[in-house]
Amino acid sequence: MLGKDVIFTDREQVAFQDVTIPEPGPRDVVVRTTRSWISNGTEGSFLRGERFNGETPWREGMAWPFPFAAGYQSVGVVESAGEEAEHISPGQQVFCTMGKIEGMFEPWGGHISPKVADVSQVWAIPAGVPPVAVSGLVLTQVGYNCGIRPPVEEGTVALVLGDGMVGHWAAQTLHWRGARVILAGKHDERLAYFDGDGRRELLNITKEPIAEGLKRLAPEGVDILVDTVGTVEMVMALHPHLRHDGHIVSAGYNGTESLVDVQKLRFGEITWHSPSGWHPQRMDATLALITSGALQTEPLITHHFPVARAADAWKLILERTEHVLGVILDWE
Repeated sequence: MLGKDVIFTDREQVAFQDVTIPEPGPRDVVVRTTRSWISNGTEGSFLRGERFNGETPWREGMAWPFPFAAGYQSVGVVESAGEEAEHISPGQQVFCTMGKIEGMFEPWGGHISPKVADVSQVWAIPAGVPPVAVSGLVLTQVGYNCGIRPPVEEGTVALVLGDGMVGHWAAQTLHWRGARVILAGKHDERLAYFDGDGRRELLNITKEPIAEGLKRLAPEGVDILVDTVGTVEMVMALHPHLRHDGHIVSAGYNGTESLVDVQKLRFGEITWHSPSGWHPQRMDATLALITSGALQTEPLITHHFPVARAADAWKLILERTEHVLGVILDWE
């Protein structure tokens, strides 16, 4: 079967080209992609040659993982479903994670159409939910996963590092659970998406040192520290601001050089969480929160590009010549 895909042909080289897709089997769903959501951080690290696969950093001596079928999330319309995909029907609007592909470094990718995906990688979109709102469901789930890990009780204060998409969804999840949330980042235009309502605070660390900001906003310390950008040095520097029996959630990509002083954590009996990837139950829970409106996704979309201009989309993401956050590739 022939299809189209966004391919990383080499470091910082993006192409939209014809590809070969395996014929579907009895468990497969064939989906005509309508939109796919770029994961700026994860996909960007692959495009820069920082990762070999998944959570494995590229190291000297490894093969370069190119050509690489980019992405891992999209929405579309079901064209056909195998006999073992009983709960999926042609014409349904669905979300898909990975689709199968041939001739690439890995046999899967996300920005593909048509997408042949195992039924375990497909979620029906509830009636009344705009498909674009769930087109980044895996990435939204990463933020949910950060926000759901640590315990939240009355009076819990959480600090989220990073004003990117995962930071926002982690902050939204913690807020939904009842925590008072401080979102710290470097961009006023990004921080502004997290509206204040008495339990939400914003901290621009380019204008106020983060330690001083915490003394002002949380003089008694915080219970939860969520790192969504891979800043182990900052996390350890902020350790004194964590209350006893606090929790650190690390979801940022830390590469090969990060070191954690476990003994420092032991002094405060601090728990370290390292969420990664996606899981069906967490995807279900995230989809339910988007459906209910507890998690907001569409306000974080700043750009749409026709999929044929995927290289231009990546040029904007990498060079940041203007404010950019959520980027959607439109296939129709």
